[in-house]
Amino acid sequence: MAEPVYRRVVIKLSGEYLAGSHPSGIDQPTVDGIAGDLIAARQLGSEVAVVVGGGNIARGVEVSSRGVSRPTGDTMGMLATVMNCLALEAAIERKGTPARTLSAFVMPQICELFTRGTAHKYLAKGRIVLLGGGTGNPFFTTDTTAVLRAAEIGAEAVLKATNVDGVYSADPKKDPSARRFDRLTHSQAIEGDYKVMDATAFALARETSLPIIVFSIAEPGSISAILRGGGRGTIVAG
Repeated sequence: MAEPVYRRVVIKLSGEYLAGSHPSGIDQPTVDGIAGDLIAARQLGSEVAVVVGGGNIARGVEVSSRGVSRPTGDTMGMLATVMNCLALEAAIERKGTPARTLSAFVMPQICELFTRGTAHKYLAKGRIVLLGGGTGNPFFTTDTTAVLRAAEIGAEAVLKATNVDGVYSADPKKDPSARRFDRLTHSQAIEGDYKVMDATAFALARETSLPIIVFSIAEPGSISAILRGGGRGTIVAG
């Protein structure tokens, strides 16, 4: 089996994707499918950490529009990411692969606190590490969390799993003439305002020289394909 292109990665998963065809909540068959893809990626020889959004349960911006403050709403959203991590952890371990959830918040009855040392330890042991709780601070997205954690743990790339197969010049679902980019620089991604990832995440990736690969998670085996240096997606680097 060919060696993976990236030896350690952070995969960013959308919380909304975990809902499957439902408007919200956790769809177990979808979670089981993602768990299988993550295990296959780990079996290639890559060390895998995962940041999951919480939009299928609570999104801070939406919650704060209903009467609570933005910091409180964002905290609710960060707690939702921990719930998603626990669901993924359970699905991964049911398939016989060890996984560990680490949170930006202290919650010892539920999971361990994220530290670089703890993450390094579990990744080196072959665990799939689920990173919940966002950055632990309001006003930051899980996109930014993924890049931050990747920089902290020495990952070689961030794999941004979306519902489209890369970065397009416009929404391909609304504009049939939208052009898909094979490659962009971080600066081009920021200036183009392509919405696939927030500007803070791209700016941090540029500062830390982290490549971001945007691809579709809907294709079975897409994570492994990217790790092998193939697959269909957009590389944001340089």
